[in-house]
Amino acid sequence: MRRVRPFEHTGAAEITVVVPCYNYGRYLPEVVQSVLSQERVHARVIIVDDASPDGSADVAEALAAADARITVVRHTQNQGHIATYNDGLARVETEYVALLSADDLLASGALGRAADLMRAYPRVGLVYGMPLEFSEEQGLPHTKDSGRRGSWTIWNGREWLGWACRRGRCFILSPEVVMRTEAMRQVGPYNEGLPHSGDLEYWVRTAAGWDVGRVNGPAQAYYRVHGNNMHLTAFDTIQVDLEHRLAAFNVLSTAELQEQLPGAGLLHRLARQGICREALLLAERNLDAGGAIDLSLSLLGVAQSACTEAADTLRGRSVRYRIERARRGARPGSVQTLIEGTRRQLDRVRWTAWRKVGIS
Repeated sequence: MRRVRPFEHTGAAEITVVVPCYNYGRYLPEVVQSVLSQERVHARVIIVDDASPDGSADVAEALAAADARITVVRHTQNQGHIATYNDGLARVETEYVALLSADDLLASGALGRAADLMRAYPRVGLVYGMPLEFSEEQGLPHTKDSGRRGSWTIWNGREWLGWACRRGRCFILSPEVVMRTEAMRQVGPYNEGLPHSGDLEYWVRTAAGWDVGRVNGPAQAYYRVHGNNMHLTAFDTIQVDLEHRLAAFNVLSTAELQEQLPGAGLLHRLARQGICREALLLAERNLDAGGAIDLSLSLLGVAQSACTEAADTLRGRSVRYRIERARRGARPGSVQTLIEGTRRQLDRVRWTAWRKVGIS
């Protein structure tokens, strides 16, 4: 991993932003404006409407009629979000590309900063950064964007994958990603068999053949939080997230990745172990917070699907002890409360590390 000082390149990079849309027509003017107002790049937009019944395609057509940089693709039948991604990405002709949901937004200067990094490092195929959450009620967070403030982090792709696999997680939310189109073509389409973890699997495949970069400091994108896309924060929804992550990392066991990436089998085992550890930890934390026994049993099941010996590890035995204790009606003790407080402090440390360099 290298952390370097960023610098601006002369000349404007050509970037296409693909905007898949289903029933988000009310957000299209704002997201398109966030793309076309980017400085130091020549930006284009491809809106792919997946047969929205709310008139989204008409909104998109009106935007395209007013600006030649906008192209609209209309699906006559709903094909699902993964097919919509792939349809838009297949039409990209510029050197760089981004995929941005119709309800999210790019931060000012984001495309230029990402392009600067990739122009400086030709082996970097994927650049991400810090996304900030926002809602219609609260609006965009107020942050100072000084353009060249911050730094770049550069990883060899396998090194970045090693961190992701050891943690069993993805360090990318997704709206902040900009890719080299050559890398996107080499990686191929999104996997339609993974509708809930296609992004993570795609980043794994990308890092298998390309280096990874991150823009540290200024926000790169804004992720809209609302009822249709609330983050996975409750223990029960995290259980589902763990299962999806497990499915995404399974790409490391395919013949294609095994041939392309030396040590892919080891990375796959690391990812399964990482997910196992997290599932067991969450099972402990749920019980230490006085949560439902059934939920910890489910998380134990996820851990065992990742590692068959999970229940017999030290942490696995700790989870089983807590389950039996909870079944007897015992409440979390003072020691458990103290341990949970320490864990929350560690969560903050990891979040700070991710914010500064992109991994945690």
